Amino acid sequence: MKLHQQHERLEVTVCDASGSVFDDVNLSGSVFHNVNLSGCSYSDINLSGATVTNANLTGWKVDDVNFAGLSMKKASLRGAAFTECNFDGATIDGIAVSDLLECWQKNKAAA
Repeated sequence: MKLHQQHERLEVTVCDASGSVFDDVNLSGSVFHNVNLSGCSYSDINLSGATVTNANLTGWKVDDVNFAGLSMKKASLRGAAFTECNFDGATIDGIAVSDLLECWQKNKAAA
């Protein structure tokens, strides 16, 4: 099935649409529930204001993203790696990440 320049609301239920391609598509305000998006590739996407709940992001890789204003609650960051990241203004349990890193550097130098 091919849709081109359509302005319709779709309701898709119990459907295998694996391998589908979306290009220059507006899905703002859409709801995804019990959806398997494993192995998908996203490029040039706008997720501002999106809410993700009860998600399995195991093995997820992000590059060149803007997480300004991101709020995470009850998140497991076990095994997470952050490289070349800007933590200005970021906090963990109310403590500035820059303060935590500074403390770690001092303790590392003293050891």
